[in-house]
Amino acid sequence: MSPRGGPRLLTGAPIAAEIRAGVKDRVAAYQRQQGYRPCLAVVLVGKDAPSFVYLQQILRSCRNVGASGRLVEVSGRSSNAHLRAVLSELNQDPLIHGIIVQMPLPKHLDLETVVETLDPAKDVDGITPLNAGLLSLGKDAFQPATARAAVEILVRSGVELKGKRAVVVGRSNVVGKPAALLLLREHATVTVAHSRTADLRGLLRTADVVVAAIGRPNFVTGSMLRRGAVVVDVGINVVDGSLVGDVDQASAREVVSAITPVPGGVGPVTNAILLSQLITAAERQAAAEPRGRRARRTGAAHALH
Repeated sequence: MSPRGGPRLLTGAPIAAEIRAGVKDRVAAYQRQQGYRPCLAVVLVGKDAPSFVYLQQILRSCRNVGASGRLVEVSGRSSNAHLRAVLSELNQDPLIHGIIVQMPLPKHLDLETVVETLDPAKDVDGITPLNAGLLSLGKDAFQPATARAAVEILVRSGVELKGKRAVVVGRSNVVGKPAALLLLREHATVTVAHSRTADLRGLLRTADVVVAAIGRPNFVTGSMLRRGAVVVDVGINVVDGSLVGDVDQASAREVVSAITPVPGGVGPVTNAILLSQLITAAERQAAAEPRGRRARRTGAAHALH
């Protein structure tokens, strides 16, 4: 039987609103000090309708906190060299403070083109080798926003992580691995599982906290979970026109004590964290900039407006 009254739903909207409120104040202060707004460039390669909708949401979120957003559309037939040139131009644009590239890329393009070209100072989704390396060393770095969101929900919801057994299902460089590192920072004891893990069911039944990020709809079921576990469902899958997570929510809710819904869980927090890392990037770039160049940049910004 499920916990009395059902599990606690760890919804992302209140946490995202709290993060955005802090970002909005920082953006306003930045604009007063610098004379222009921080700007996020979102790069879309090819005409992918779901990606376009998602990126439009990010751009709308930028406007809501007073920042600027620029959609950069790149032809799906572009070469790696052309994509590299687009990113290099954004790197060098003093009015662009953060850059994200929507994944996945068309199959003929290499992810390495992005991670090797993107300026780590503008890499607000934490995919470059420098930021990934700093994260692995426990240093300050831009973190993959979805991974950070998964852990942020737990921390801000008051879920005890210190000394708890956590299992991350999924080993991707953008969610699974960084989520495991962030859980380690919270002093959890972490195991990373994946599609080839032997006796995954047995492993999951030992976990106090489960982060599901394997990219398979309804992969984790209630029968695989320990009673009273806390579950973060990172998955976003389209099944019969509806969004579902990597966790079978119906069966899981019979067992767990708390769970993030899909949609409405990790997603809103991910967007808010991107905005948080954008203003951090803008603040750091301003602090590192010589005064004369800052004056020229302010003049250029005013010319654009």
